[in-house]
Amino acid sequence: MCGFVGFTGMRAEREAILHRMADRIIHRGPDMEGYHLSGDTPENAVALGFRRLSIIDLAAGKQPMYNEDGTVVVVFNGEIFNFMDLRTELQAKGHIFKTHCDTEVILHGYEEYGTALAAKLRGMFAFVVCDTKTNTLYGARDMFGIKPFYYTQTSEGELLFGSEIKSLLEHPGFRREVNAEALRPYLTFQYSAMNETFFKGTYKLPPAHWFEYKNGQMHIERYWDADFRHKTSLTYEQAADEIDARVRESVAAHRISDVKLGSFLSGGVDSSYITACLMPDDTFSVGFESPDGTHKFDETTEAGELSQKLGIHNYREMLTKEQCLDAFADIQYHMDEPQSNPSSVPLYFLCQLARQHVTVVLSGEGADEIYAGYEWYADTPLMQKYKHVPAPLRHLASDVSQHLPYFKGHDFIIKGSGRPEDWFIGQAHVFEEKDAYDILKPKYRVGPTAREVAAPIYDRVKDLSELEKKQYLDLNLWLPGDILLKADKMSMANSLELRVPFLDKKVMELAEQIPTRYRVTREAVTDEKTPYITKYAMRLAAKKDTPPQTAKTAAKKKLGFPVPIRVWLKEDKYYSIVRERFESDEANRFFHTEKLVHLLDDHRAGKADNSRKIWTLYMFLVWYQIYFPEACGA
Repeated sequence: MCGFVGFTGMRAEREAILHRMADRIIHRGPDMEGYHLSGDTPENAVALGFRRLSIIDLAAGKQPMYNEDGTVVVVFNGEIFNFMDLRTELQAKGHIFKTHCDTEVILHGYEEYGTALAAKLRGMFAFVVCDTKTNTLYGARDMFGIKPFYYTQTSEGELLFGSEIKSLLEHPGFRREVNAEALRPYLTFQYSAMNETFFKGTYKLPPAHWFEYKNGQMHIERYWDADFRHKTSLTYEQAADEIDARVRESVAAHRISDVKLGSFLSGGVDSSYITACLMPDDTFSVGFESPDGTHKFDETTEAGELSQKLGIHNYREMLTKEQCLDAFADIQYHMDEPQSNPSSVPLYFLCQLARQHVTVVLSGEGADEIYAGYEWYADTPLMQKYKHVPAPLRHLASDVSQHLPYFKGHDFIIKGSGRPEDWFIGQAHVFEEKDAYDILKPKYRVGPTAREVAAPIYDRVKDLSELEKKQYLDLNLWLPGDILLKADKMSMANSLELRVPFLDKKVMELAEQIPTRYRVTREAVTDEKTPYITKYAMRLAAKKDTPPQTAKTAAKKKLGFPVPIRVWLKEDKYYSIVRERFESDEANRFFHTEKLVHLLDDHRAGKADNSRKIWTLYMFLVWYQIYFPEACGA
């Protein structure tokens, strides 16, 4: 687990530039650094920098890493979990290995398979291979987007790339300008939802894509896509058995390490399942003390009880308001772009706690997306009744409603159409389109709507069911843009490697085949108060061969990472801090500030729960002050 940087072209003091870029991401790899400089013309010059967090083959896994004759060099961030199988295959084809680490598989794999290499890898990764013989750069990002990859081109035609945007800022050719189109969709999604980032002209390489850069041209292709069209004929129980086998095998593959491992444990089914399969030495949990004395913001007690019954030591920490307030700026700095998912806050401290004891942790991210665990995926009892109305009539009602002023039942009718593309944009939906438009200054109303961002993704799955369309959208937007982004950035901020066994090639191959009624079911409901059960097949799997205390969590309602921001924003101290930022000159650059203050005051007075809207606005302004201090008078 590491971080890398690089650029093409000739620059005065390019070695010094490279070092500054790498130093900016030292948190990703404090154990070791390495550099490569080649070429002597603008056309063939390449600079690569690397920061290493040592996990596998501690002595020999240095990067940049070279092939036998030094003509091919690689920088790589992540882990390849099938590297031993690929190593055996490549050795049989005559390739000579000098180390025991997974990085070398990428080198020889590129020599053997070329651009087809990415599709052969099982793991979490972003990498760049430099072929000095052909003056070509080849790189790829893993199928889910677990590991980040950013790139841009300068006005002089140089390609800059790296694991984090902040490293690119150190290059004198980097364009530091706010992308005006990014703000409008952010207000709805709560994260940067487009491939072009908040920095104008800087892009994310999409998950499941490889690129080839040659002669100043970037060519990008997709190498994998989720496909829910081929269902298994297995029974519920058989499917659960298969899921359990795949998850356990994935956890075993993700166990590979030469350093100590632990696991995150929230008390929910996903992390409990992973923990029971892994049986690490330590688990880690954080929570918040609730102002009213309840435990609605704290799952640490359940996590501690499970750990005790499993015979695993659980480290727990209760977070304070003051801790969180002090960390907001650091969190947004590490995110690179504005991100307002409140769970980033406890995750930051959870990673901090874990790093005091281990270097690698396993986590339960991804289960909700691949097995359909979110409540949004299911219909309420009333919606179930409405869907007995013939589809053409529901479609007509939805189409008409979308062109009428808002009325009571407006959203229900649209959702009842059965067409997610009419309304579903993912798990976060902070500002409505009109509200986002109204609160922005004209210059920043130019970005795409949330539906426009989602439309090309939906276009690829027009023939799928309503549930599968929702899952597919989340796999392409919510999962890489929010869940995995904060997982990577918060763990790496603390020099901690985070692994996600549910997001594995073999696990996903089976998850694609699970019938929709096995994912969200009403058939198995025994409690009349429960209208449906989400990720049912996975919940059955979690009960297989796991302790009773783990099975108990299988029916537990999903809480996520509850954070009491709603309460904090009503307190004088925090209200004043946010209000000052809302009335600032930098806020006035982007927003109608009187509308920001109105949201804040209504929330404080209890007229409306505007906490998510306030938080989304506030996090953007915190980010802006960090990355554009000169514009804020800092």
